[in-house]
Amino acid sequence: MSSGLVRPHSSKIAFFHRILDAVMILVALAISLELTHGLDLDGPYVQAGILAVLLFVMIGGAQQIYGSWRLEPLHNAVSKTLMVWIWTAIALVVLGFLGKTSSDFSRAATLVWFVLAPLMLAASRIALRLVLNAFRSSGRNTRTLAIAGKTKMGMQVEEKVRNSPWLGMRCVGYFDDRLAARDCKHAANDVDGVGRFDELVEMARNGEVDYIYITLPMKAENRIVELVNALSDTTASVYMVPNFFIFDLLHGKLSSMDGIPVLSLHESPFYGVDGWVKRAEDIVVASLILLLIALPMALIALGVKLTSPGPVLFKQRRYGLNGAVVEVWKFRSMTVCEDGDKVIQAQKGDMRITPFGAFLRRTSLDELPQFFNVLQGSMSVVGPRPHAVSHNEQYRRLIRGYMLRHKVKPGITGWAQISGWRGETETVDKMAMRVKFDLQYVQNWSLWFDLKIIFLTVFKGFVNKNAY
Repeated sequence: MSSGLVRPHSSKIAFFHRILDAVMILVALAISLELTHGLDLDGPYVQAGILAVLLFVMIGGAQQIYGSWRLEPLHNAVSKTLMVWIWTAIALVVLGFLGKTSSDFSRAATLVWFVLAPLMLAASRIALRLVLNAFRSSGRNTRTLAIAGKTKMGMQVEEKVRNSPWLGMRCVGYFDDRLAARDCKHAANDVDGVGRFDELVEMARNGEVDYIYITLPMKAENRIVELVNALSDTTASVYMVPNFFIFDLLHGKLSSMDGIPVLSLHESPFYGVDGWVKRAEDIVVASLILLLIALPMALIALGVKLTSPGPVLFKQRRYGLNGAVVEVWKFRSMTVCEDGDKVIQAQKGDMRITPFGAFLRRTSLDELPQFFNVLQGSMSVVGPRPHAVSHNEQYRRLIRGYMLRHKVKPGITGWAQISGWRGETETVDKMAMRVKFDLQYVQNWSLWFDLKIIFLTVFKGFVNKNAY
């Protein structure tokens, strides 16, 4: 396969994708006008549509939504698209305000457009991805992949490619100079064989390899540099797959400190724009939910007060963002309000739980006051569930990486809870599984992931056999 045939084809897809996005934005605007006022797409609306297309394509290019999709999960692509549209919509509103032209547009039509456009953009991406995946699974639109370094990580890469035909990648083999000459043979079309680095470079120069994944150990710095320098004389795309899993990499991100490249190993995913998006999500979702549950909360508060003596709300100290202590609110469900150095988890048949409190705990209604904590900023709608301070001090010594779950705000619902790890953790293994899912959430956070968890909470998060 000639490398000259690969990049123009990718460029055509990217160009087609930009045209498709433009069409979706303009069609969404036309539909919005028709649905609201039966207006035609002309005059200021045409200008707004063209401006939206230009902004979306420009912002989308900066966010790399028109790059190769081959290695990016679909939910990431959709999440990026939604974020680009949010910034596009914000820019349109700001420009309309500054230019004093906002009165020229129908608020109803604009609102429908702002909602319909991202849905159509996301739908077009899903449809296009499904078409491309079908082509790749049938052997079309494929790319060749070579692995530099027959290591455990290299074998994981090869296995992923082999088990994911929709990636449209064919592994031509391993290349590694560390092995004895007698153990090496040309690796083309033979993933069990191992070729030499000079063979890999020659294949890349001849356009026989599109992607090269370097999976050598980090200590092989000199050999990595030599290989990368040699491959710079080719047009192959080269990726480094370092063995960072030994560091329990949480949210690795390459950045620069005044020109010095640094890689974050333990970092919150909510810095910068992502932090603003997360906070905006919390405010909007919490506000909407509180409007819906205001009356039920008043009735629950009355029920707590009438069925047992004591305060309506139970306030307990928990660890929040970066390990800071925050106060979490719940409807009181027990006859006690424990918040000392030793807190006993609720158990099945716990005598401390009131009859009304048992109902609240089974249905998770006792958690509703925490939406006020979300508005206060000490919690999020989605995130790792907060544990009592005494439990944190206990488990941080027993479970490696336990405190990394506090790189984000605690949440009312979370990935661990809807995955079945809710309730009493009477064994360290159960808590370790909860922490495992919490760290998966932190590592893979996206707006799309949050919305998925919120949706699944409706079906899996409220009533649970482990809640007592």
